[in-house]
Amino acid sequence: MTDTPLLVIKCGGNPSVDAAGICADVARLAGEGQSILLVHGGSGEIAQLAGRLGVPQRTLVAPDQVSTRYTDPATLEVVVLALAGGVKPRIVAELSRLGVPAVGLTGLDGGMLRARRKAVVRSVVDGRTTLVRDNLSGRLGEVRTELAEALLRSGFVPVVSPPALDEHGQAVNVDADRVAAALAAALGADRLVLLTGAPGVLADPSDETSVLSTFEVPASGAPGGGIGGGMALKLVAAREALSGGVPSVRIADGRVPDPVSRALAGSGTAVTIGPRSDHRPDPTPPPVVSTSQGK
Repeated sequence: MTDTPLLVIKCGGNPSVDAAGICADVARLAGEGQSILLVHGGSGEIAQLAGRLGVPQRTLVAPDQVSTRYTDPATLEVVVLALAGGVKPRIVAELSRLGVPAVGLTGLDGGMLRARRKAVVRSVVDGRTTLVRDNLSGRLGEVRTELAEALLRSGFVPVVSPPALDEHGQAVNVDADRVAAALAAALGADRLVLLTGAPGVLADPSDETSVLSTFEVPASGAPGGGIGGGMALKLVAAREALSGGVPSVRIADGRVPDPVSRALAGSGTAVTIGPRSDHRPDPTPPPVVSTSQGK
């Protein structure tokens, strides 16, 4: 949907990820004419701010071992403050310092990201599955591309983060990796690079030398391979991008120099999509693309 090939980059929120190094690499690639959209998280910044404000943090682990942040009203406020008020201004300022025209956005701006609030979230606690009903998180359902497309056509680098708008016009937390995947698919990106605090998908989570060059994620169900936690959610996001038509998705190290260029050159893990693990429909279909604000 853009005039030139588009690269979508997710800057992970792990404190070990070198955001300044990512910005420097983005500046070099943008200077060579590459069209780029940058999505960021901020787990480290969220945890620090929550600690300073005395807001308890909790992680929900689903039966398939995918972990997500529990978002009560206080935590949602922390998420918005940390991302829109902390991480994003620093990234935009650093890109501007490097000569890159960047514009900071959340999914609320222009109604870009629309989600349906999850009425119930299943979480495993002490070996038992419990139902969590007060979680202010959402499942992406629609991406409105007009704002991002207009910025990209004008030579800007959009810098995007959660939250999104739910069906009642309220802010809800959405996963930043899945935001990157949804935007990459909706905008017809050629590549999606998810930069994180690991060298890629690891065969052994305790051994950083065990990085897999490729990982085949099933077309539905849990990612498999004994992988859980945050990496499992990245693989779910990669599957959503691939299912949405993005030709290339790679999970790579965001802690090293020139992280984007290294990923584009083949470092990290290339994610592919395999056959369905069962015969049920995929419970998380790709978000609907809309180019009409009136819808």
